[in-house]
Amino acid sequence: MSATPAPPSRILIVEDTPANIQTLTATLKQKGYQISVATNGKQALDVLTRVRPDLILLDVMMPEMDGFETCRRLKESEQWHQIPVIFLTAKTDTADIVKGFELGAVDYVAKPFNAHELLARVNTHLTIDRLHRENERLLLSILPAPIAARLKSGTDSIADHFPEVSVLFADIVDFTVLSGGMSPKLLVSLLDNLFTHFDELARRHQVEKIKTIGDCYMAVCGVPEIRAGHAAALADLALEMIQSMKQFNQSRGISLRLRIGLNTGPVVAGVIGRSKFIYDLWGDTVNTASRMESTGVAGRIQVTEDMQQSLTAQFDLEARGEVEVKGKGRLRTWFLLGRKRI
Repeated sequence: MSATPAPPSRILIVEDTPANIQTLTATLKQKGYQISVATNGKQALDVLTRVRPDLILLDVMMPEMDGFETCRRLKESEQWHQIPVIFLTAKTDTADIVKGFELGAVDYVAKPFNAHELLARVNTHLTIDRLHRENERLLLSILPAPIAARLKSGTDSIADHFPEVSVLFADIVDFTVLSGGMSPKLLVSLLDNLFTHFDELARRHQVEKIKTIGDCYMAVCGVPEIRAGHAAALADLALEMIQSMKQFNQSRGISLRLRIGLNTGPVVAGVIGRSKFIYDLWGDTVNTASRMESTGVAGRIQVTEDMQQSLTAQFDLEARGEVEVKGKGRLRTWFLLGRKRI
């Protein structure tokens, strides 16, 4: 199946001279661009509340609000600051050009302009912006947004201690055996569909997915931003994952079973690697959460005593007794059943 073609880029022309508006509109439409027009800076900001352009061509000398003030307001806006701005103006003194770049413009084109040169600059900056947004999307698919921002700001090493978070491990029981007869394409497609749904659930509960390892899914709540109620949020996610697995099986006529383990406590979180980096967690809390999963029961959510104490006011839990945990000895554990009915 072929990919859906991207819609044509939209350009906002901010210009108060009708002849210039007509020439620019005709030139840009001929190359397939969609056009919006504003005749001064104030009107341009009004247009932006309704339509988000991919690039702005901005005159300097205009009534009500000039181009420099318009650009300043754009770059101060969290919503619009990333839209590339090209000044297109007769003000070509060095001081004006420098001011334009200092305000955040990506280019400065003098009037009267050459149509071929203008189109080349527009295409260049649209391409750069598109690549930047794609790189940003890829980065955010690997790292939490606050961590990505710290890396982009030049932070060399990221390692933080969090005194209280909750950690989840989920594993598909006997998946290696069950997948023995599957084709590689079907195997990858099955895991991709299931884990993509888990990702959506995690986003809904404001839980941070850390990674997948084969058929194991790891997530944390309270990292990289401290959050009250992290244990309850992770418990809600775990319960939904169990329920969604049942629905997943029904829709595909299969019988996969999920085993989940939860724990709460302190962790160290940070970024490791340079060419292929990953945001990961370390500490006894993480190891014990993993053991809760591996010593658990198919279709159930096993939690530690610390997690049980955090959840008992809001959730129903069933005592399992003691289980042997590697490196920890015998630990008391509970099964999470659901939220208490009020």
